[in-house]
Parts: sequence; C-alpha cells; structure tokens
Amino acid sequence: MSEPSVPGLVVHTVGATATVTISNPAKRNAMTLAMWQELPRLLDGLAADPAVRVLVLAGAGGTFCAGADISGLLRTPADASGTSGTTQSAAVAAEEALAAFPKPTLASIRGFCVGGGCQLAAACDLRFAAEGARFGVTPARLGIVYPASSTHRLVSLVGPATAKHLLFSAELIGHERALRTGLVDEVLAEDELDKRVEEYAGVLASRSLLTQAAAKEFTASRIAPERVGHWARQAERSDDTAEGVTAFLERREPRFTWTVGR
Repeated sequence: MSEPSVPGLVVHTVGATATVTISNPAKRNAMTLAMWQELPRLLDGLAADPAVRVLVLAGAGGTFCAGADISGLLRTPADASGTSGTTQSAAVAAEEALAAFPKPTLASIRGFCVGGGCQLAAACDLRFAAEGARFGVTPARLGIVYPASSTHRLVSLVGPATAKHLLFSAELIGHERALRTGLVDEVLAEDELDKRVEEYAGVLASRSLLTQAAAKEFTASRIAPERVGHWARQAERSDDTAEGVTAFLERREPRFTWTVGR
C-alpha cells in the first residue's frame, strides 16, 4: 500500500477496507495543491494492493471537505484544457483518478461537503451522509468555470435542473434535498454513520470484485465493444462464477479470488 507523502491525507486499513481521511483542520479540511497532486499516486498504490477491496473517503472531525484551498486558485491563468489554473487542473486529475479507481468507493460525509469536497464525493461510487450534512458546488461565488467533466458527473447524479441550481446559485443544500435529488444515497443519524459505512464496506468486500469492476466501468459511460470483450474474457478466466454458484448451492459465503490487474 502507498502511504501519503504530504500532510493532509491519512490512510488507515482495516481488513479489506482502506479509509483515506482528508485532514486539514485549520482550513476545515480544504484540499491544498499538494494534497490534490498526491491523491492520484495514493490511489494507484491502493488499487495495486490485492488486500484492499473497498475504499472509503472521509473527512477528519465534523467536516468532510470545505473545498479547495482558495489561495491556490490564484497561481496561474487558465490552461490549454480550459481549467483555471494549477489547483483546478490538479483537482480534476484527482477527481478522475478517484472515479477511475477500479474497486468500490464510498464517501462518508459529515458536516460541510462543498466545492472541491463535493467534487470528490461525486467521484465516489456511493455517498453516505450524516444528518445535518451540507452540500454545495460553489464556483459561481468565485467566477470560476466548473470543469466540463465535473459538470457532467454532477448532472449524471442529480439531473440537469438540480445541477443548474447548485452551479448557478452556489447555495448550500441540506441532507434532505441531497437525498431526494440523488446527490447522496443514504442519510444516517450522526452516531450511526460510521457503523453503517463499516458494515456496508464489509458487504462489498465479500462480493465479487470481478462483477463490481465490470459494473463500475459499464455504468460510467458508453462502453466500447472491445471493453465488453475484455470483461467477457476476464469472466471466462476467473473462478468467481463457479465459486459463487457453488457457495450458493452449499449455503456458505463465497470466497472470491479475482483481483485487479489480471
């Protein structure tokens, strides 16, 4: 497993679940440029670790992430890709790395999940939030053009109307509206969130990673025919199907063995 080389990202692994905690308490867990740049490397290490089957992204204390460190947005003008400088480019790269992580990812959200924090949460496969959590996509407060890839991901979660509401107004919404619009998948009482995330991560870790990895890719975008063939070959070579059927007939928990990189 790859350990973070910069302050602000903490990795803790229990069983098959790796938790990456955003920890920058002086700025309500805002992501610095160094943290954005470190996250893809960290994810690469966790993706390559066969012992890790589920990733949880959380924030230290009572805040998930208040966004990007605003001072970093003033470093450079817009680059050739249309993003507005070094920090935003790094944020997009980190978001894409998280979205492409080949194992299930869960965001465990307390308190504020705003700006770059909401960007990271949206890049996870599923989002579980504590009651009282607040969500916002706030580039309109700063005159920043939100990246196209981030906008498309937000639309895929909440639909065009809610995405426009969030982007146009930069207003924060509560957990009720976030749940109703699909921005989060479950809302738990504050004291139940950690237990639910732990239990659900355990369920995912017990399931076939082959099934999960293929489903993750198929639900992400329009799939090229060659990728369909790739997953068909993976299924043919894997023992997961035989193990799953046998375990079902024997009324026991399956022991799946397929791993990323085969």
